[in-house]
Amino acid sequence: MARHVAILGTRGYPSYYGGFETLVRTLAPYLADTGWDVSVYSRPGATVDDDPARDLRIQSIVSRGLDTQSLSTLSFGATSALSTVRRRPDVALIMNVANGFWLPFLRAARIPTVVNVDGIEWEREKWGANARRAFRLGAKLTATHGTSLIFDSVGIADRWQTGFGRDGTTIAYGGTVPGVLDVPLGLTSGKYALLVSRFVPENTVDEFLEAASVIAEKHDVVLVGSSGYGGELDAKAEKLAAENTRVRWLGHVHDDQQLFALWRHAGAYFHGHSVGGTNPALVQAMACGAPTVARDTVFNREVLGDNAVFVPPTAPEIAAAVTALLEAPTVQQRLGAGAEERARHHYSWDSICEQYDTLLRRHLPREITGPRISAVGSGTTPRSHTVRTRVTADRPAVGAPTATAL
Repeated sequence: MARHVAILGTRGYPSYYGGFETLVRTLAPYLADTGWDVSVYSRPGATVDDDPARDLRIQSIVSRGLDTQSLSTLSFGATSALSTVRRRPDVALIMNVANGFWLPFLRAARIPTVVNVDGIEWEREKWGANARRAFRLGAKLTATHGTSLIFDSVGIADRWQTGFGRDGTTIAYGGTVPGVLDVPLGLTSGKYALLVSRFVPENTVDEFLEAASVIAEKHDVVLVGSSGYGGELDAKAEKLAAENTRVRWLGHVHDDQQLFALWRHAGAYFHGHSVGGTNPALVQAMACGAPTVARDTVFNREVLGDNAVFVPPTAPEIAAAVTALLEAPTVQQRLGAGAEERARHHYSWDSICEQYDTLLRRHLPREITGPRISAVGSGTTPRSHTVRTRVTADRPAVGAPTATAL
């Protein structure tokens, strides 16, 4: 008997926005390979519907909401949760504690929920006081009503045990180890500094932009990312790139291969994230062998081990560490090789996806658990497949290749 999982809380499938979206692009086909019917709730215009790598077995359900920085997660989460109650999957996989507000409805409908709590959202500097209170309340509701919780690092698990008295399963993010990649954009391998980040204060972007003006006196600097909504940090990056020929601001890069190549050939990648557990960009940078200078946090040390230079979040310290690494090719090679090996051992997509599959199965009714189908060749890049559509009396067709609108 087929089993159905609904995935809520991301920008959809296939989407290239951030870490959750990368996880879903990889996990959804893996689950389909192992016998699941998979539905992913998507936001209008956030998915690449003509993506040649799109797996046609995954049903994309377009939800509605308000696309603003403060209300998007809550509003899209509300409509997705109500649709999930109506469609009644066997289990729901939910991303982000902001969706904790809607867990009571899913619980009342007796739909088991597995919630990836993400980072400590209520401590992020980008949110105002009201948003922080909302995330904190969402976390409390998640602790009360979520059937199972997923933490992406030991540090996050400790925070939830201490703050909310909840245990869960620790599952990190995966990374894709790329093949041979050419040096991108006419740069010189090992000779440029790289930032890949969402432009928000807690990612130490402002401090790195200040450091970049010093680094660029001798070395090229490449900036990848934006706030998504404009603002002071975007304007500062634009001004820096306009005034300094050694600085390039690329904005958000949708092409994975170009981004992988930037990491692969960087002489120093700066990772300034301060709030959260296992950061997806950091894991992918490690898989690409990027020599890393990281903000010194318990989370970054947990992921990187000894394979990075750790610095406090000040522009002079960042500039000094990045410049020193750019001028030390032997250290670059050691840190990059160590990071890649650590990513292969601890953060492979096959292992990550298998852990999600196992956890989701624990919540299935006994009569539909069924044998596990081998997911040979999955867990790397999603693939196109023959569509398998199943219709029952109480559920719409699942697995059709079209995007369904709510």
